[in-house]
Amino acid sequence: MAVSAKLCRLCTVPGVGPVTAGAIMAFAPDLRTFASGRNFAAWLGLVPKQRSTGGKSRLGSMSKMGQSDSRKLLVVGAMSRIRWVVRKGVLPDNWLGRMMARRPRMVVAVPLANEMPRTIWAMMTREEDYRLA
Repeated sequence: MAVSAKLCRLCTVPGVGPVTAGAIMAFAPDLRTFASGRNFAAWLGLVPKQRSTGGKSRLGSMSKMGQSDSRKLLVVGAMSRIRWVVRKGVLPDNWLGRMMARRPRMVVAVPLANEMPRTIWAMMTREEDYRLA
């Protein structure tokens, strides 16, 4: 598949524009090298450290390590999506609306930015277009 087709596919994800799509295509290795979307988000530095032993999963603190340029662009895209939702009216029936009812906008931006690389990973590894859930 041509690079321009991949960029166009990435731009269909809400909150991902041409600059973010270009940064992900430029900096990230082939997304098939990651076992899951969580591993891709961890490579970007958007999920907490996971320390697991004996079947107990313990999440540590958020690390600022990872690909900082792409991470910052994903957070900016998440804030853009949040502003759009606020302007159009919050829908309390989805998880974003419920979260915005309880938390400040910047706190909601990080989980939303964490969701976007997982969606991107699923789209690019399956070679599918974005579809609304």
